[in-house]
Amino acid sequence: MKLPASLRNTRGLISLILALGAALLLIGINETGFNQSTRALERIEEYTATRTAVNRLLQLVLDAETGSRGYLLTGDPRYLEPYSAAVSEISQNLDRLRGSYPAGSAETAAVGLLTRHVQRKLAEMDLSVRMRQQGNEEAWKFVLMTDVGKEHMDAIRGQAARLTQSATEGMMAAQRQVTRSLRLGRLGIALVATAALLAFYLYLRQTTRLKLAGEQQQAALQQERDLLESQVRERTASLARLATHLQQVREEERGHLARELHDELGALLTAAKLDVARLKSKLGPQAPPEVSQRLQHLTESLNSGIALKRRIIEDLRPSSLANLGLTAALEILAREFSERSGIEVASSLESVEIDEGSQLTIYRVVQESLTNVGKYAEATQVDVSLRDFSNHVEAEVRDDGRGFDVAAMPPSTHGLAGMRHRVEAAGGRLSIQSRPGGGTRIMAMLPKAIAAAPARAATVDAA
Repeated sequence: MKLPASLRNTRGLISLILALGAALLLIGINETGFNQSTRALERIEEYTATRTAVNRLLQLVLDAETGSRGYLLTGDPRYLEPYSAAVSEISQNLDRLRGSYPAGSAETAAVGLLTRHVQRKLAEMDLSVRMRQQGNEEAWKFVLMTDVGKEHMDAIRGQAARLTQSATEGMMAAQRQVTRSLRLGRLGIALVATAALLAFYLYLRQTTRLKLAGEQQQAALQQERDLLESQVRERTASLARLATHLQQVREEERGHLARELHDELGALLTAAKLDVARLKSKLGPQAPPEVSQRLQHLTESLNSGIALKRRIIEDLRPSSLANLGLTAALEILAREFSERSGIEVASSLESVEIDEGSQLTIYRVVQESLTNVGKYAEATQVDVSLRDFSNHVEAEVRDDGRGFDVAAMPPSTHGLAGMRHRVEAAGGRLSIQSRPGGGTRIMAMLPKAIAAAPARAATVDAA
């Protein structure tokens, strides 16, 4: 049954007031217990330090007495070392003990009496040691045989026992205070827990329906998100297939254009060159100098056109790749790039055995990389390498140019994106490493045995 809005609001307000009151009560109880326990623990620490100081003082006095008696009985100066060390530390220990109590307290008076008894004991031991050092045998033996030293030690032990008993009583009182604080905390926690349970019960009843509505909304949102993700995946796959198809069509167009240039334009240029040669042979040596120069210039222009035609055909569809293999084709590509750009190219190429589609992919990646170097890198040295492994082939182009920030590479760099797509369509992986001022390294890794991909012969524009 749906509750009225006013009743729901009233219950929510009551729950909030109970929760706030419980929180404030718990904070107050915890703070009170914490402060009391902290003060009690500080007193326990002080009393423990006092007991330790009293016990240490007794130990020092005993060490001094043992050292002095050892010297008196044996005359060995080595016994004076523990005696002197204990005497020097006794004064420091008494100072720390006097600082442990406030002025005017009963413990301060007890520390004063203890100090006088210790000083008397030290004076008695010092007198005996000096008489032994001066050779006054009867005097130090007389002092040793009397009960003066025992009386001093009994007095010291008595005052020390009083101080220890006082510290013990203080520690017990502080422990009782900690116990009371813990009991108060337990009581407060029980009260707060009861109030919290009541508030939680009211809150739970109020929020059950809200939770159910939220779950329904979340399920609807998840369904919508799954639908959007499915659409994105379909669109991405569609775009990838389209890009692969475009690359394949472009490569086919390159091959068609290369054949047209070779068959049609090549035939025209060759025929024109033969006609010029016939004219030169008919005119002979009697031809005017101006006509001979024109014919010679025409012949050179036709030769340049034929060379340009061959270079364009090689760029469109490298015949060296089909006739000589990948290694020789890359060597020719590197040499021609070095001659055109003036950039030194070092090549390290191993013989590889991969299918024609993968060979063309590697050739196009190296070609695209060299084109980018010539356009943008401002490099002086380029290294081209081809390495053969047991299950894959790696092609790498490295330059010492100005480099770029790979993370900040704009989306308009279609050349690099095209290379990546070409390599991935062939089942491989493309790695691009560069940094400003640190050159660029492009490496393509292709497996040796994969199923033929429809876009393996695709190409891309330079970035």
